[in-house]
Amino acid sequence: MDLDRLGKADRQHGRRTWISPHTIDDLIAMRPVLSRARLFARVNPLHEGSAGEVRAVLAAGVTVIMLPMVASARDAASFVRLVEGRARVVLLVECREAVEALQDIVAVEGVDEVHLGLNDLALSLGLANRWLVLASEMVMDVAACVRSAGLRFGLGGIGRVDDDTLPMPPDLIYAEYARTGASAALLARSFTADVKGDLTQEVARVHERMDAWRRRDAAAIARAHAELVRRAGELREW
Repeated sequence: MDLDRLGKADRQHGRRTWISPHTIDDLIAMRPVLSRARLFARVNPLHEGSAGEVRAVLAAGVTVIMLPMVASARDAASFVRLVEGRARVVLLVECREAVEALQDIVAVEGVDEVHLGLNDLALSLGLANRWLVLASEMVMDVAACVRSAGLRFGLGGIGRVDDDTLPMPPDLIYAEYARTGASAALLARSFTADVKGDLTQEVARVHERMDAWRRRDAAAIARAHAELVRRAGELREW
């Protein structure tokens, strides 16, 4: 569930992005229907109300909390102190400052996972579209830094297998997971649009395709990345 709204409309003004309407009540409603999954919430960036927000999502049963717009090791440590070990801590790196401070951020005790976001990071870096983040070698540097710290690395969001309505073919995105060693992803908003069958089956297809890419040789993955770089450079939509 995505509670992150603070400042997002201003940061992403004029872009084709989505601001979630999710609420604490949605978390409470979700909790009793989960049988295997952990209840996950992305909260707002650190602000004066963060302590109360963390208390509220924990009271709703959340066991994984994502902090967006982390910018420094100090931010990471402050958030870890608010959570106090009561949930898994995931940091969302989506600004230039966080990339530059990443070595210190991943060293903060209590951080469990680092996810690289594309929309706000592309804006922070002054890129013409979000796909250019994936086209840069910076992603490999971030992945190596996170994984060398023994943390799980997550990357962007994914669409459905073979969804040809997307500006970037899903297979080229899946190849980036194999290239970087990422093992976590958010589902893009498009993922649930026009799903013809069971959503569980669609997610299973993603796992199968991801596994297939991880079995491909380095040359095939490099070719897929080169094609992504080419397409990202030509795209004129966000």
